[in-house]
Amino acid sequence: MSLLQYESMLSRLNVNRAGGSASPHKVAMLSAVMDLIESGQLTDNRIEYSELLLTTFSRNFAHLRGPNDRNNPHLPFFHLRSEGFWHHHLLPGKSESYNRLSTASGPGVIREHIAYASLDDELFELMQNQFVRDLLRASLQQNLVITESNRREILSTDGWDWLECEACVQDYFAMLNQELGGRAYNKTEHRTALMQKLQGRSKGSVEFKHQNISAVLLELGLPYIAGYKPRFNYQAQLRDVVLAHLAAHQGDIDSLLTPADQPPRPYTTDWNRVLDAEIPERFPAIAKPERQYLARKTNYVQREALNRHLGESGERFVVEFEKHRLTQAGREDLAREVEWSSKERGDGLGYDVRSFALEGRQARDEERFIEVKTTRSGKYQSFLMSENEVAFSRDFAEQYNLYRVYEFKEKPRLFVLTGRIDQFVNLHPKTFEASFR
Repeated sequence: MSLLQYESMLSRLNVNRAGGSASPHKVAMLSAVMDLIESGQLTDNRIEYSELLLTTFSRNFAHLRGPNDRNNPHLPFFHLRSEGFWHHHLLPGKSESYNRLSTASGPGVIREHIAYASLDDELFELMQNQFVRDLLRASLQQNLVITESNRREILSTDGWDWLECEACVQDYFAMLNQELGGRAYNKTEHRTALMQKLQGRSKGSVEFKHQNISAVLLELGLPYIAGYKPRFNYQAQLRDVVLAHLAAHQGDIDSLLTPADQPPRPYTTDWNRVLDAEIPERFPAIAKPERQYLARKTNYVQREALNRHLGESGERFVVEFEKHRLTQAGREDLAREVEWSSKERGDGLGYDVRSFALEGRQARDEERFIEVKTTRSGKYQSFLMSENEVAFSRDFAEQYNLYRVYEFKEKPRLFVLTGRIDQFVNLHPKTFEASFR
């Protein structure tokens, strides 16, 4: 759901009105959750019936209570389940007795049956943002629908507000899903339709925002739209919007990842247009989000690295490219000696293809060792390297090349990194060997 849908739900809570006025209990409980998120004391979507929660609830309740309201936090903790976004996670063996409950007579009922509560993943992600919390608090505490002018005032920032970012993210994912599915789409038409939902943004600013979204997706280990070069100097709120979108659209994650398991489609190639002479610029090391929400999801980069079909297809592509360029240089003898080393001699060599040096249009007998990394995504997509591969690039720097094959779909291309790999990329440790020795 979108932010506005959650705003509407929180402004229309099903509260007890038996005494003639609305009970503040649910409002105080949800306000307590947002307070704990804001203070950094609730970092996971796991809301336990703890002393910390009860103390924070009591503080909110004291400001909201009427003369006849009693401080009973067990009641909203239980009855928020009826709102649709609050979920109970039961203790083992308690489902049968829990299902017979219509209310919680006291805190003992909570502690006996419920391990913890959680929010919708999307709502939890939304609450990470200060401006969103302000809007949801206003919706809760006033128990009314916020007007458009009130909403814009609460959400206003020095840059794009949440609703504008949300519209841009939704448009980006619509294009990304079409691109990964091999379906044609028109970026200009998308941008024109999107601009009608924004507050007078220019074409250039929309383009820049799409590039910012590409950067966020790269940080999260997901593919991006190749035509939107990532720009990493984005507002922190944009990352929150992307995470909230992914939390609400788990199917989007699956659709982004699934193609990595499938054999690549046949491609057509003009070998004279394959080589991209412009290598990616090296950005500063990326600061990872404090909350690794997507860590429990399969990483696209890891999935591609494990895809045997994609890896072999990329290596075959490079072997064919090397034979072509050596033949064009008049060295058919060397072209015949290009070796698909990982296939003929096995993995673990530190490289995949053995070829020969080419300076200008002149080929030499000097060996070149080529490591191949292949992606269906754009040229800035991250890739994995083993410790052995990194070490080999250092030990044989003068003969080493990494060929990055990208957009491996209908018309793949590649660029070449020559020499030790850490000259060009930021290396981040990803795995550890667990040993008993």
